[in-house]
Amino acid sequence: MVSKKFWKNKKVLVTGHVGFLGSWITNTLLESGAKVVGLDIVKRPKGSILNYKSKNLRSIKADVANLKILLKIVSTYKPQIIFHLAAEAIVSRANKNPLRAFKSNIEGTWNILEIARKRKSIQAIVMASSDKAYGAHETLPYKEEAALKGNHPYDASKSCADLLAYTYYHTYGVPVCVTRCGNIFGPGDHNLSRIVPDAMRCVAKDKKLLIRSDGKFTRDYVYVEDIVKGYLLLAQMMKKLKLAGEAFNFSDENPLSVLDLVKKIYKIAGKKANYQIQNIAKYEIKHQYLASGKSRRLLGWKPAYSLDAGIKKTIDWYTEFYKRK
Repeated sequence: MVSKKFWKNKKVLVTGHVGFLGSWITNTLLESGAKVVGLDIVKRPKGSILNYKSKNLRSIKADVANLKILLKIVSTYKPQIIFHLAAEAIVSRANKNPLRAFKSNIEGTWNILEIARKRKSIQAIVMASSDKAYGAHETLPYKEEAALKGNHPYDASKSCADLLAYTYYHTYGVPVCVTRCGNIFGPGDHNLSRIVPDAMRCVAKDKKLLIRSDGKFTRDYVYVEDIVKGYLLLAQMMKKLKLAGEAFNFSDENPLSVLDLVKKIYKIAGKKANYQIQNIAKYEIKHQYLASGKSRRLLGWKPAYSLDAGIKKTIDWYTEFYKRK
């Protein structure tokens, strides 16, 4: 269980705090009484759910790849816990501009780890990786001990960042854990290159959904509040359970195809399915989903939301959002 006692007055740095997952984590920390410093290259995106009005939030516009600014922020605010989420998170953009993705995802990570190496006051770092760090494997679902072998720019950047985390733990004792999640969905995600927010937009606006793949790609989908709970539990328990240096998968262990997901969304929305298969996706892994037994066993984590319940909450939020636009 997430402990408000643990988080009350805790000094926390969240990189990428205005992003989809970052805003949810930041809001939950603020509700739990933490004092949060957020760093993001974007200042205030439209449609953000972030609670900018909280007196316990300080937002700073900066690039995680800028070591000088990061050093100043850490020296000034002295965080005890770091959630490192800042990254180039859109796969297609990483493929088009690999150097930018490497700078953000790899250099940004080594900056955080190098700062933590020299500051014993930092108690825990939870670093967002990706299921794509594993690359493609024939054996499914992926377990944490599977090899990291990303084949494409985004995937490789995450594989590299993961290895950096292991290096800084094993060589310097930096208290860092890595998270790898199924496809996260929920209110506040406006990256329309992802299937769920684009499907929500099309459902709300009665538009045809264009599916880039052949519809048969298999993934697991996890509601955002369940992922937030996993991140906070991991940070809480890292020192007590001596978890530093470990990776943790978070998944509902219920993989399904893109087409099955889309049909489910339309059914729950009470609308006739309206989509077109384009079959133009490139550099994507066909079947990829995770085992989360380790997180369930060591952290006591499990999803509170079924896929249907998460989709229903997400549809309701996007329906209201697009009404206001």
